[in-house]
Amino acid sequence: MDKISVSGLLIGLIAILGGQLLEGGSASSLVQPTALLIVLGGTLGAVLLQSPLPVFRRGVSMARWVWFPPVLDSKKTIDQLLTWSQLSRREGLLALEKLLPGVKDDFAKKGLQLLVDGADPERIRELMEVDIDSYESEWRASAKIWESAGGYSPTIGILGAVMGLIHVMENLSDPTKLGAGIAVAFVATIYGVGLANLVYLPIAGKLKYYIGRMVSQREMFVDGLVGIAQGDNPRIIESRLKGYVR
Repeated sequence: MDKISVSGLLIGLIAILGGQLLEGGSASSLVQPTALLIVLGGTLGAVLLQSPLPVFRRGVSMARWVWFPPVLDSKKTIDQLLTWSQLSRREGLLALEKLLPGVKDDFAKKGLQLLVDGADPERIRELMEVDIDSYESEWRASAKIWESAGGYSPTIGILGAVMGLIHVMENLSDPTKLGAGIAVAFVATIYGVGLANLVYLPIAGKLKYYIGRMVSQREMFVDGLVGIAQGDNPRIIESRLKGYVR
């Protein structure tokens, strides 16, 4: 589990609730189910309206990366490429064909097949980068649902505030209903802004970070393939690939 994500969320919540208590307020005054329903429901509806269902589903499933980041083993990838490089220098590129059945990743298998087929280095780069661009576009579109939620949430919060004030104005003759209406109004704004800046936008930022890492690893892989196709020395390939590791 990514402990820094847990710590960040807890610190943010503690700071807000602590400030409320220090000002003499009550934590229970921030609990307004009606306001929460307006903000969560309105934000969800807006995000669903703008997103195709497959993109929305993938975006929701990606949220687990905040707590359990995707495994990116750059060292394993470099070792794999170096093994291919050494074998190709000893026995030629066709010797790599026997490794194809053992490669499970489709992207890696496509690159290895291009090497076996004797494709030109620049042609390999061109074909593999098309895959990378498509891969990055799909993941970023999915991560964007959280960024969009961060944009809609404050506005929906304001909408909830206006609805609460309308309710207050309708019941000016009944003072017993004024407090609840005003509470919904202000708490809806807190929920909208708070969820956007403590949850949705941070999630979007972390997902984009991991997507960048994943794309960088694929670019590293392509760089290694091109080096093998050019017949570069394995030590030179290794030195170049290690520049991608952060």
